[in-house]
Amino acid sequence: MSEKPSPIELQKYLGGVDYPASKDTLLSVARDNGAPQDVVDALESSGADSFDSPTAVSSAVSGS
Repeated sequence: MSEKPSPIELQKYLGGVDYPASKDTLLSVARDNGAPQDVVDALESSGADSFDSPTAVSSAVSGS
C-alpha cells in the first residue's frame, strides 16, 4: 500500500497532458482518466507545483 506508482502507471493516467503542467492540471487529468487513489495521493504529495515533462513527474513522485 505504501508502494509508489510506477512511471508507467503514472503516465497511463496522465495521457494527453501538455507540459509544462501544474500539479492541479495533473490531478484533474488523472482523476478524469480514472486514476486510483494511490496515484492521486502520490501526485498530491509530490512536493512540486509544476512539471516540465513526464520524467519530472516520475522523479517527483518517486523522490517524495
